[in-house]
Amino acid sequence: MLRVENLKVHFKTELGIVKAVDRVSFDLREGEKFTLIGESGSGKSVLAQAILRLLPENAIVAGKIIFKNRNILELSEREMRKLRGKEIAWIPQSQNSLNPVLSVGFQCAEPLIEHFKVSKRRAFSRVFKIFKFLGIESKKAKNYPHQFSGGMKQRVLVAMGLSAEPELLIADEPTKGLDANKIGQIIKIFKKINKTMLIITHDLRFADKLSDRVAVMYCGEVVEISPAKDFFSSPLHPYSKGLLDSLPSRGLKPIKGFQPSMIDSPKGCKFRERCEHSIEACKKTPPVITLNDRLVRCWLYAKRREIEKNV
Repeated sequence: MLRVENLKVHFKTELGIVKAVDRVSFDLREGEKFTLIGESGSGKSVLAQAILRLLPENAIVAGKIIFKNRNILELSEREMRKLRGKEIAWIPQSQNSLNPVLSVGFQCAEPLIEHFKVSKRRAFSRVFKIFKFLGIESKKAKNYPHQFSGGMKQRVLVAMGLSAEPELLIADEPTKGLDANKIGQIIKIFKKINKTMLIITHDLRFADKLSDRVAVMYCGEVVEISPAKDFFSSPLHPYSKGLLDSLPSRGLKPIKGFQPSMIDSPKGCKFRERCEHSIEACKKTPPVITLNDRLVRCWLYAKRREIEKNV
């Protein structure tokens, strides 16, 4: 359904060029829940904004984003306005995205009114059905955002994304700022949603419960793509292993050092200065290695394959 090819999103700043997304490629299959994970600042949300063409003016974008055989980067702004909310919908990470002076019901009905030109009554009828599906009382449609708890606001954002029945739903940090109980509720809701989804999160528990496949981002690059069950049982990339080892359930061992600057990142493998497996080859850009239905950007696997060929 969606194919990203060699995508680059760089930003011009006074300090230099920020390489927020650098040479990223992946495909999103119809009906799957595909999750981007990684530390804050790794480029996940910028990638989502690029898909929706919601980047600031100082962004420099190259590559391809193919959705239903159309390159999104070549569409006019008028064509994008027709696409956003109708074919591709976004659940933003900030609950401040809700307009404080409009009822939540109207905010959820607005995409239907805008894209399908339906009456307000028909739009609200659809919204009431979604509210019921998400466990929101229909009478609360007339309420304003400040009258909802954090968990209920998150449900409203999901309702807004679902209202126009998009083919692709992008959810950006849907559990941000929620406690464990509310995160559990959001997990149950997302499991019920039968949509193709691109989920962006640093919450590994959330990713584990929901994902069909996982892509790991580090310093603007995708370093691993794996089926979720394989990723959480046997991650490939050293950074992926470090992420999982930092979980309390796995010993709470943090990755040493800090994510490098996206303006002046290390040459070659961007993780090499934090990696205990770093070798001389890591000073060069690592290749992407295919292992069955998994991908990993790492010299360790390239060297291993070279040795196997010579045996």
